[in-house]
Amino acid sequence: MKAAIIKYGRRITIRVALYRLEGSQRAEENNAMSTTIDAPLEWVETIGNLRLPPKADRRLQELMDRNNEGLLTETERSDLESLAELSERLSLVRAGALCLLGRRPG
Repeated sequence: MKAAIIKYGRRITIRVALYRLEGSQRAEENNAMSTTIDAPLEWVETIGNLRLPPKADRRLQELMDRNNEGLLTETERSDLESLAELSERLSLVRAGALCLLGRRPG
């Protein structure tokens, strides 16, 4: 995969080319699948600022604390798994957006 990120004004363009592998050799460039994504910079910045809502974040913390104490019910364990998965996915999406913006998660 090859990617190019171009910022101009308040817009960002991402060009991605994916190559099929044939054996241990990369296929010729004319066999590449490519796409261009053009989005307002504000959209990418908004994604970079995504977080769990405060109520969900507090609930996740409560469930993690109860888990550490060995006090979770089965329903709470299920809720913990769901919220932890959502939090992890948000973190990965945020990290990708911040990378496009040339920033580090903080």
